[in-house]
Amino acid sequence: MARARIADGVGSAAVTAALAGATGRDTIAMAVRYTLQLLAERAEGNTVEVRVPPYGAVQAIEGPRHTRGTPPNVIEMDAATWLALAGGSLDWSAAIATGRVAASGSRADLTDYLPIVPAS
Repeated sequence: MARARIADGVGSAAVTAALAGATGRDTIAMAVRYTLQLLAERAEGNTVEVRVPPYGAVQAIEGPRHTRGTPPNVIEMDAATWLALAGGSLDWSAAIATGRVAASGSRADLTDYLPIVPAS
């Protein structure tokens, strides 16, 4: 069963608030889930799993489909890092170089898909 889609108005309001410094758990959760939803829509596929615990995870990027166990291509980070990447205030290579993102697998690279929303 597919997850319900977050409406653009609700999601973008949460992203705007989060990027402006809102720290409420509900706002951060909505912003993370909405930007993950946008990533999954723009980079359709099942090759890479992007995890932002405890808020959400999506599979994205075209390529070989993964169906069981731990995917071979995994990207994981905290919510603040994900929102900075999604909003464009943090560059993918800088996030990797500073250890803010854990990425494993040959396709675990989001450079071509970031930022997801314009930086505020």
